[in-house]
Amino acid sequence: MTQAILFLLAALVIVPIALRLGLGSVLGYLLAGVVIGPVGLALVNDPAAILQVSELGVVLMLFVIGLELEPRRLWAMRGAVFGGGALEMLVGAALLMPIGLLLGWSWQASLVAALAMALSSTAIVVGLLQERNLMGTPMGQKAFAMLLFEDIAAIPLLALAAVLGTAAVAAAPGAHAADDPFTSPWAQIGAVLAVVLVGRFVAYPVMRIIARQPARELFTAVALLLVLGVAALMHRVGLSMGLGAFLAGVLLASSEYRHALESDILPFKGLLLGLFFIAVGMSMQLGLLVSDPLHVLLGLLLVVSLKLLGMWLVARWIGLHGSPRTLMAVLLSQVGEFAFVVLAAGKLSGVLPAADADLLTLIAALSMATTPLLLMAFDRIARDEGSERAPDTVDEPEAPVMLAGFGRYGQIVARTLLSAGIKPTVIDHNADTVDMARRFGYKVYFGDATQPDLLQAAGVAKARAIVIAIDDPAQSNQLVKELRQRHPHLPIVARARDAVHAMELLDAQVHHVQRELLESSLRSARATLELLGFDRSHARQLADDFRRHSENFLATQRDQRSNEDDFVQRAREAREQFERQMQLDLARQTHRSTDTGWTPGA
Repeated sequence: MTQAILFLLAALVIVPIALRLGLGSVLGYLLAGVVIGPVGLALVNDPAAILQVSELGVVLMLFVIGLELEPRRLWAMRGAVFGGGALEMLVGAALLMPIGLLLGWSWQASLVAALAMALSSTAIVVGLLQERNLMGTPMGQKAFAMLLFEDIAAIPLLALAAVLGTAAVAAAPGAHAADDPFTSPWAQIGAVLAVVLVGRFVAYPVMRIIARQPARELFTAVALLLVLGVAALMHRVGLSMGLGAFLAGVLLASSEYRHALESDILPFKGLLLGLFFIAVGMSMQLGLLVSDPLHVLLGLLLVVSLKLLGMWLVARWIGLHGSPRTLMAVLLSQVGEFAFVVLAAGKLSGVLPAADADLLTLIAALSMATTPLLLMAFDRIARDEGSERAPDTVDEPEAPVMLAGFGRYGQIVARTLLSAGIKPTVIDHNADTVDMARRFGYKVYFGDATQPDLLQAAGVAKARAIVIAIDDPAQSNQLVKELRQRHPHLPIVARARDAVHAMELLDAQVHHVQRELLESSLRSARATLELLGFDRSHARQLADDFRRHSENFLATQRDQRSNEDDFVQRAREAREQFERQMQLDLARQTHRSTDTGWTPGA
């Protein structure tokens, strides 16, 4: 109990500091483990306890990964996952393996170490992609596909480390394999088949029965029992407990209970991963930084540099160019969390000497700290390059429509105009967006649309309308202000980020303001109501009523938003009044319809 409190307290204190410094939560958990571990304050120095926490973290982490690996999703991404992912791992391992051979390691040790260090951190990269809103970009999707392949590849890597280690031990002089029928290859194959059969024909019916019970915790208990039971079975036959947990997760991922299990376990996912990283931090041999700093720092430089080079080459082969290519290389340049698992397995099996495994584990952990630093350097270089790039010369300055911004929103506007035979003049300030759009055949000019000289050169004086599709509210407002001062009669159609931004645009006398998510959200709401049994016309009426209510609120309250507290209170009152009115109307319609036998929502 005391150790659990120490783990949680260290995480709550150190992880927020790491996040504030931009180092990421993973590095924060590692630092927490260092602080409370034998190298730090020695609050926890029992190796057995460290091993137990680490094993539990690995088992639960792999179970969560398996649970998220829906077979249909994997099949849809099969090309990017197994093509780009395999290419990235092979190139990375090919660049890293010669280092081990030059150091005099065996080919088995060099291979396991190279494959482990070729892995990248799913937790770090996905977090950064989501933070920068890059998951939906081609670069983000390809990076995620590679990480997904690595998550899958970590499982056979564990088996490879065990097999090579067993072979090395068996080949050593005087070594004799234990005569245990439960660890024979046939027993291992049988155990895997048993897991699949039990999961398909026993676990599913049991879970259906438990799901009908009012005690929801029993459902989670059955899932955990399955995970731990399968993990114990794998351990008994000489396979990795993590492999068993992953198999259990995959089995549950294909069931109808996957989403329920995900909702139960998701709140604990970050904590469980954190416990694993804390255990890794506790076991890091930081004394090597003092006793052998040259090997540690040189190894760190070689690993990160070679991974950067390998990923930069692979990114070119999978169709990335310019800044996205370099950004992907930076994002995937660190060593991943699964490397800790593979290195620990290699150390346990004997394929990696303990000293070498400890050195690689320290290098892997330190590499995670380099990613935020490299990313900061990339942002500065990219920003400097973007500022040095001169605006393009607009060679067709007499288009009837100007379009500022060519992101997701602007692309749809442009394609619609082009389908009507109207060719707009498109300007975007993001060099990567401009270059990518040109590769797809769009004529987009690089430049800052808020600059008066560029607007004049682009033909704003002869335009019949301008569409502002910039996603930054401040830049959008600045452009509107500029247009209102110099071209007061030019019709403006503007994208609004939210209700407050819409009010600001309306104050600036913009002709048409469109909140970017309003219509799509209303369509989703209508579809949901129809799925719940509402008549299509009634669902449309509710959506139309909400649109009118929202537009009326913007029109009547935009002059009263100076006091934030009063504005929030009026918004709450208007929302509650609207909901009461709609429910009253629904009750009246239901009452009137009883005579005809029709009921709204029935």
